[in-house]
Amino acid sequence: MAAHSVLNRLTRRLPHLLDRRVRLGVPGLSRAGKTVFTTALIHNLMRATRLPAFQMAFNERLRRARLVPQPDVTIARFPFEEHLQRLARDRAWPESTRQISEIRVEVEYEIPSAWTSPSHLNIDIVDYPGEWLLDLMLINEDFQSWSRKTLEVAARPAHRELARPWIETLQNLKNTDPPDEALAEKLCASFKSVLRDFRSGPETVATTPPGRFLMPGDLEGSPALTFMPLDLDPGEAIQPGSLAALMETRFNNYKAHVVKPFFEHHFRKIDRQIVLVDVLASLNAGPSAVTDLESALDNVMMAFRIGKHGFLSRWFSPRADKVLFVATKADHLHHEQHQRLTDVLRLLVKRAIARSEAAGADVGSLAIASVRATREQTISERGQTLRVVSGVLEAGERFSGKTWDGETESLIFPGELPANPEDIFRGAVLPGSLRFPRFRPPVFATELPLDQLTLPHIRLDAALKFLLGDRFK
Repeated sequence: MAAHSVLNRLTRRLPHLLDRRVRLGVPGLSRAGKTVFTTALIHNLMRATRLPAFQMAFNERLRRARLVPQPDVTIARFPFEEHLQRLARDRAWPESTRQISEIRVEVEYEIPSAWTSPSHLNIDIVDYPGEWLLDLMLINEDFQSWSRKTLEVAARPAHRELARPWIETLQNLKNTDPPDEALAEKLCASFKSVLRDFRSGPETVATTPPGRFLMPGDLEGSPALTFMPLDLDPGEAIQPGSLAALMETRFNNYKAHVVKPFFEHHFRKIDRQIVLVDVLASLNAGPSAVTDLESALDNVMMAFRIGKHGFLSRWFSPRADKVLFVATKADHLHHEQHQRLTDVLRLLVKRAIARSEAAGADVGSLAIASVRATREQTISERGQTLRVVSGVLEAGERFSGKTWDGETESLIFPGELPANPEDIFRGAVLPGSLRFPRFRPPVFATELPLDQLTLPHIRLDAALKFLLGDRFK
């Protein structure tokens, strides 16, 4: 190899040679499949699965991957073994993320040039509760603007009836009344109930902050979670010593002591991000839910530190230089629909993609299934050829007029996504024309140890290639 070629290669790799760690953030709104993705990623690395698109694994340069102690002892360890057991032995999806967790995977691998082989890379994976991500939308808000926006959401046709009793109570309040702790707790309990109803109703996934109201963690029952928006007139001054002043103070304290530390401690240090989105759940719920999802994703992504960085900024001002947007649960659709699913995702995060690319980040988008729960089939019905998926629906799932037992396999024609993704906002997708029920995980060989199981997937290897491929060259 010519001397100048070796020098050029060394110059390109020097930052990676000096920093043998990459911190991968796995954000996404609730129910997007973050826990399943993280479990599948770790398992495939540790099993040294030959993943076709992930060249380092496919070319058998991956010598070993193992779990090692994580560097931050103040954060809960991601319970990988527990989640894998639940997937493979119980055939049940892992519980949703309820707190920040982290895990370190040490990968030993070979690279083509003998002068640095073998090498290793520590991958620190950080998993966040989706509900907590909503709080990033509050960073640049004040109490009055947040109150106004929240009440606008509550007034939408899809939300109006759910929020009506709480709104009527607000309208009977006087913002100038003296603060009353018992009343404040009662009113906030009503507001939290409205947020839960939004999630189980038109929003499908939580998109209205504060997120800790839905997933409080160690703040359960604390005054930090005892505030709510008020019906304030434009430009209305908040009087000191009033109920409104108490709500504003607690809102500001929530931002200062909950939201900002969460952002500073956990998002500033991320090198790579994969943003998981449950597009199908929102499509199931209709245009209003899709609009809510688009707005929430855009507002959350505005808080992320994204962009190209130089040699020194890798340590002193880190930011995510690669961002991958992912539509999960692609196995609920026939593969011929996957590009349309990706197109819908790109439309939903169009503004976030533009900002990330303008900042110099490498941005990608994919439709994936971290663990594939279905098989594809083709059937004929009334002279038509239908491309369907088959799998076992979860016990208690209501679909096609019946309640499923969790054992019976079913053929599902999910419908077709529009060729033009903008049609999802125009009402062109008729209610009921798309059907995405919940499936159980697939059957795994019970005679094999957990570390020898194969987790079927769709494009998990392509996600790994985009996020980490350059760190293994």
